[in-house]
Amino acid sequence: MKQDKFFIRFIISVVGLFIMAFGIALSLQSLLGTTPIISIPFVFSFIGNGKITVGQFSILLNFLFFILQVLFLGKNFNKILFLQLLLIVLLGWFIDVNNVYLMRLITVPVTFITQWGVLFISSLIIAIGIFFQVKSDLVLLPSEGFVMALSKKYQFDFGISKIILDLLLVVIAAASSFIFLHKLQGIREGTIVIGVLVGFIVQFLNKNIKIDFSGKDSTSSDTADSMEPYMQTSNFVITIAREFGSGGHAIGEIVAQKLGISFYDSALIDLTAEASGLTAEYVKKNEQKQTHNLLYQLYKQNFAYINEVIPPRDLLFLIQTKIIRDIAAKESCVIVGRNADYILKGHPNCFNVFVHANKTFRLNRVITDYGIDLEFAEREMEKKDKERIYYTKHYTQREWEDMKNYDMTIESSMFGIDITAAMIIDARRKALFTKS
Repeated sequence: MKQDKFFIRFIISVVGLFIMAFGIALSLQSLLGTTPIISIPFVFSFIGNGKITVGQFSILLNFLFFILQVLFLGKNFNKILFLQLLLIVLLGWFIDVNNVYLMRLITVPVTFITQWGVLFISSLIIAIGIFFQVKSDLVLLPSEGFVMALSKKYQFDFGISKIILDLLLVVIAAASSFIFLHKLQGIREGTIVIGVLVGFIVQFLNKNIKIDFSGKDSTSSDTADSMEPYMQTSNFVITIAREFGSGGHAIGEIVAQKLGISFYDSALIDLTAEASGLTAEYVKKNEQKQTHNLLYQLYKQNFAYINEVIPPRDLLFLIQTKIIRDIAAKESCVIVGRNADYILKGHPNCFNVFVHANKTFRLNRVITDYGIDLEFAEREMEKKDKERIYYTKHYTQREWEDMKNYDMTIESSMFGIDITAAMIIDARRKALFTKS
């Protein structure tokens, strides 16, 4: 790391710490609670009657996480992580400076509206501080560093591990308050709200503000518009998006067989598993899935605190994107699902199809082909289609069912599987003739 870049990143990290500390001190003034990591220091400052400050307790707690991180990393410990010791001292000192001196200048009337207003403002300020910390890409704070080390050693999921740690910190703080103070003090509903809100804001900032203080070479991962890998190829690709139960898989197999080209659907699961190091069962369970589920969003926001790791489902999409592009560059083929139409939109010989069908046709196929009982079949159809809608929206910002995204849409229930496949082949040939 060049010295000038290191200095810039260190300054940005320290600025982030100060902003974060100001937000933490402001959250303490709301009397509604503070972040999970500060909840224990806050409670113990009451237990100690102010003899040890929130900032000092914060230093002690983070030092404990630093030691645990060292133990879990073992031989993989990098000397640059010693920088965490300086950062946690600065953070603790900044918290006390803001809490003792700057907060004297701010008088918060104890009303419901002002308390929540202060809490929301403090959440925004803390998130901005964390954003600067993340963008400095220097070192993680010990709490995140500990979770990272734990995840790497035991192959735990980082997002889930961080949720568990945050909940554990809040539980310990609440239990300590009851044991030593015989009442709940320092922990309130704001503790949960601020923990959730900060993560969402950091996630929003990371997504919408593209700045890089690290000085690293950065290349956009979104290369869907790039035609370069395909300019010299005569290969053609037929992509098939499909409603669940419409027969898209069977149609794709027939098209590939009649054209004498490769067919990719479930085979992509094995290729993704091999490339990612994950099991085929895990890939099958998690690929092509995305939800608006609040619990998943809470889980995903934890990845906003770090640069090293991305959510597993995002990782699967990136890996499959590369696999699909590599396949399309080397051979003609039929690819079913997985947003292949979007991933290959720069491919000059790509023909994109959407297969749909009426409800009765789909229900019959779901029951007979997938062995799903009638009472569950309709629910399964709706679930699968929603997953595909959310998946497409999340990764492409497009509507899955928007017919304008495809070269051809066809109702398989009107023509049947074999004729639908023949019509796709014919339409693709005519489209190729028109282009030429």
